[in-house]
This record gives sequence, C-alpha cells and structure tokens, in this order.
Amino acid sequence: MKVLETYEGTIQRELYSADAIAGAIERLACEIAADFRGQPLLLLGVLKGALYVVTDLARAIACVENGPSEVVVDYLCVSSYGNETRSSGEVRLLKDTTETVTGRNVVLVEDIVDNGLTLEYLNALMAERKPATLRSCVLFDKPYHRRVDVPLGYVGLQCPDEFVVGYGLDYQEVFRNLPYLAQLQPWVFQSE
Repeated sequence: MKVLETYEGTIQRELYSADAIAGAIERLACEIAADFRGQPLLLLGVLKGALYVVTDLARAIACVENGPSEVVVDYLCVSSYGNETRSSGEVRLLKDTTETVTGRNVVLVEDIVDNGLTLEYLNALMAERKPATLRSCVLFDKPYHRRVDVPLGYVGLQCPDEFVVGYGLDYQEVFRNLPYLAQLQPWVFQSE
C-alpha cells in the first residue's frame, strides 16, 4: 500500500499490511464470538490506540454466526507514554467507562501490550467492579520488555522489538491513521 504523501520518507518499512491486520482481527473476532456464543458482551476499548482495533473487531464479531447475543462498545482512556517512545511506567486514567461493568462479560481491547503495566492497571481496576468475566484482547503483543506478567486472552500478531506506528499506534499523536503497522526512520527520533 502506498505511504500517505504526508508521511513520505518517514516510514522505514511496513511490518504488517492492512490485509494482515484485517486477517488477525477476523481471527480474534471468531475466537471471541465462540467464547461468548449467545451471551451479551461488552467490548471495552482502551483509547486512543485501540480506537481502530475495537471498531473493526466489533464489526467483525457481528459477522460471525452464532456469536454473542449483543455487543456493546465503550471506551476508557489511559496515559502512560506522553510524548515518549517508552512508557513512563505511570498509568493514569483520563476517561472512565460510561457503561456499568458489574456482572457483565467484559473484553478489554488494547492495541499493543509492551511492558504490561497498563493492562495490569486496567485488569485490577475492572476486577474491582466485579464483571462476570474479564478477558483481554490485544492486537499486537510485544513481550521483549515485559515488566509484569499479564494474562492475554486473545492475541492478534507478534510485534517486533521496534518502536511501531500505524493502525492506532502513534508517535507524538501522529501516524495513528496509517492502515498498516510500520517502523519509522531513525532520523524521526533524532530530530527532537
């Protein structure tokens, strides 16, 4: 796929194509739909990065026969990166859910899991609210710098040990809208 003209020269290489990501989303949707067949489901997307993941996942689940009886989508927003390429380790809740979690089947949807601290924080926060079930779904698993062992219920793709952008992932709030996962040119970081 052609790089958007705005980003010409900043992308070093494409790591996962839009088609590869769509295939992973479809597989995740089938796994989730099978596990929650005939039951109501709350997909809880973690903003900002999981915006595209949860949207495409919810649509894909709707196409699976004999899936959940209903799918409700809600979001929460956390911050742990700021403008850095590595997580600060401090997770802050910026926006809470609007839907009640208590007694519901909840799947936390993340774009990427790196050190695990954000997902650990969210699992603890949601567990306090006593959902019927709580699982996590992550599109990109990047285990190289994992600081805490977090359970990953559904995993889409293995992410290389690179700083990546696209499909919701950003660098200083830019590149989220790329339809694929990419590695940036090294000079992008050196120009700071």
